[in-house]
Amino acid sequence: MSSTPLPGIGVRYDLTTRESRRLSVIAHRDGGRTLSAYRKEDPDECALSTRLTPGEAEALVGVLMSRHHSPNLLSTTELGLVAERIELSSTSYWNGRVLGETRMRTETGVSIVAVLRRAEAIPSPTPDFRLAGGDELIVIGTREGVETAAAILGRE
Repeated sequence: MSSTPLPGIGVRYDLTTRESRRLSVIAHRDGGRTLSAYRKEDPDECALSTRLTPGEAEALVGVLMSRHHSPNLLSTTELGLVAERIELSSTSYWNGRVLGETRMRTETGVSIVAVLRRAEAIPSPTPDFRLAGGDELIVIGTREGVETAAAILGRE
């Protein structure tokens, strides 16, 4: 599985199956998903592409995944929350600034629960944590809050 950020759209996830079939899912910022399957004989030719609403995508995940899970796991979609990765570009206004300056929770209601930097994960970054271009911020909040956070962090 590989992922590719699509600025302003979301993230595309690509998978090649054991049978050499290529599938992709675009996770749109609005919560929707586009599912695409490509022809085996020509992996660049799309055989099927369909846009799913957030509810349809959730239903499909329920069919694909076992419904058995630990009661201690938080299901954010059931609570109206989303978790998403937001990449900080090297040209971002926030590159080199401390996290507290973003006023993220105050402005958006979103919590930054971790930062992924190269091969390192920094859980629960403090307000004095210095951001750097290429950081991936793991955020949790409402869909609207996450979209606003992405816009703030994308500021150049």
